[in-house]
Amino acid sequence: MTASSSAPLTQDELKAQVGRAALAYVVEGEIVGVGTGSTVNKFIDALATMKDRIRGAVSSSVASTERLRALGIEVFDSNAVDELAVYIDGADEIDGHGFMIKGGGAALTREKIVAAQSRAFVCIADASKRVEVLGAFPLPVEVIPMAMRRIMRQFERMGGIAQVREKEGVPLVTDNGQHIVDVSGLRIVDPLGFESEVNQWPGVVTVGVFAHQRATVCLLGTPGGVETLRYT
Repeated sequence: MTASSSAPLTQDELKAQVGRAALAYVVEGEIVGVGTGSTVNKFIDALATMKDRIRGAVSSSVASTERLRALGIEVFDSNAVDELAVYIDGADEIDGHGFMIKGGGAALTREKIVAAQSRAFVCIADASKRVEVLGAFPLPVEVIPMAMRRIMRQFERMGGIAQVREKEGVPLVTDNGQHIVDVSGLRIVDPLGFESEVNQWPGVVTVGVFAHQRATVCLLGTPGGVETLRYT
């Protein structure tokens, strides 16, 4: 006789699990804010099962917009909507206060805009994204190209190691026509203060610390199921 055991869920399966769980936070009859990334793609796929019960979505990236429309979900311009009930997006890191690092998918500026437009932010992530202190994941910063080198030197003076994100050997260009600088080696113990400071640097479009637009709830995919974390 052989003992049967279920294999642990893959990271892809954990993403699908939290994507489905996020449907519970979608307000029927309203427009939902939708983020960007591989975990959000699982949410978009799940959202298609209830597309007839929502008015549509506001999207934070061209890629998400294309996926939503391909599934028959209407996408609204953010300027056509005063307020969203909820914004659902992933994170590269999230701490115990709901502060996050985001921007691995290069959509951080539009993500922050839609988050600021929403009454609640539901973060969907797998357990590997939970951290005690932000900074192990390289911090994305969207910058105006002419300011790039100076901004990189400012991060280096803070102890960071900054490099320009590239795609196919040339600087990546965001949906907004800007570049991304990724900064490693930081330990961000005061996310609110750090975000406020860096956002004031001339040439910074958006820093990928989401502290002023932090998560309200995090749905964390774990081997034991979806863990719900609420932040006050």
